[in-house]
Amino acid sequence: MAERVYPADSPPVSGQFSDTFSSGEYPRKPATYVIHVPKDQIYHVPPPENAHRFQHLSQKKAHRSRSRCCFCSLLAAIFILIVLAGISLAVIYLVFRPEAPKYSVEGFSVSGINLLSPSPNSPKFNVTVMSRNGNGKVGIYYEKGSRVDVFYEDVDLCNGALPVFYQPAKNVTMVKTVLTGSKIQLTSGIRKEMRNDLSNKILPFKLKIRAPVKIKIGSAKTWTITVNVNCDVAVDTLTAPSRIVSSKCSHDVDLW
Repeated sequence: MAERVYPADSPPVSGQFSDTFSSGEYPRKPATYVIHVPKDQIYHVPPPENAHRFQHLSQKKAHRSRSRCCFCSLLAAIFILIVLAGISLAVIYLVFRPEAPKYSVEGFSVSGINLLSPSPNSPKFNVTVMSRNGNGKVGIYYEKGSRVDVFYEDVDLCNGALPVFYQPAKNVTMVKTVLTGSKIQLTSGIRKEMRNDLSNKILPFKLKIRAPVKIKIGSAKTWTITVNVNCDVAVDTLTAPSRIVSSKCSHDVDLW
């Protein structure tokens, strides 16, 4: 009697499919199906109804990426410039050792103020300021656009400007300027205070100077820097020639 030969897979356990397959056949193995789809239905791009939305989202992502890269590059460039500027300033300071010039009032005569009349005044001040540049390798260019004012209390009595000039290293320069005022109305209270000061021979004024300058270091010039000079000056009389009783000046610098 011939033996039954089973397929490579193990035969089922006896009676496993007896209820379903009464003919003795075994269940078929799962099959693989191949579905043929027409080429005109295969999309390598979004369907036409979604193409516009896909293009819009793609451009938006690309724009965000470019903007982010530009912003990072800008920050990096600013940081590098700041570092280089700091190194340059440090080198300049170590090599030249710059120091601020010193200022003092050497002449201050007053005329044109009448304390006995309520009529407007036209004061005139002749002012001489000494600028001392103690730097050995640094020169100073005093540029156009300066302003000089003289105040009594909060009253601006007159104004003018400094002349344009260059002050070389290790130099002392006397700068003379004439300041004028027109139709300055003094209140009765201000006139009374000035008469009291005049009787004591101490008339206090404030001299304010704002001067744009450029610093020369070697053969190079800096950008425009503003020097602010504030002086408290007291004189003994309101007629020329007047004598300076006391004088004290301070200054600061606006780098930008």
